Amino acid sequence: MGKLDGRKIAFLAADGVEQSELTEPWKAVKEAGGRPELVSLEDGEIQGVENEFDKRDTFKVDTVVADADSSDYDGLVLPGGVINPDKLRANSDAVEFVRSFAEAKKPIGAICHGPWTLVEADVVEGREMTSYASIQTDLKNAGANWVDKEVVVDEGLVTSRSPADLDAFCSKVVEEMCEGVHA
Repeated sequence: MGKLDGRKIAFLAADGVEQSELTEPWKAVKEAGGRPELVSLEDGEIQGVENEFDKRDTFKVDTVVADADSSDYDGLVLPGGVINPDKLRANSDAVEFVRSFAEAKKPIGAICHGPWTLVEADVVEGREMTSYASIQTDLKNAGANWVDKEVVVDEGLVTSRSPADLDAFCSKVVEEMCEGVHA
């Protein structure tokens, strides 16, 4: 068994998810022995994209967020893309799901525009974070200490800027998921 030893990790995503930001962390979690599960806004499939508008693969949804319970999971990954987190942050069930992970101090990984949902959940104040450069003002306005680094870890919260940072992001996400709850 891998380092995650069967821990269940939620991947919260919707149509328009940047495909590599979903598939690469998913693969890293599986290779470390974890059990990734795709949580989304509706049942069925979601559409992956590359560079925001180029459609790629579709992915089967395992659980609808309205029916999901964060206590069933050991960690959360928020892939980016522009469209995906914009849909998530407008959905009250998705926002509450994200907030519940933060309140329980469970590990969370967010890459690119993924931190938008963290902003909406009001859980970034005082946290050191990075993101895609275009949303740094949103994070700063929500009280985060935004820095321009490949990967930032702040008490179980792992953030990265873009697909170019995926290797570092995946490594740190698995590491934090292995450590578990942060007091």
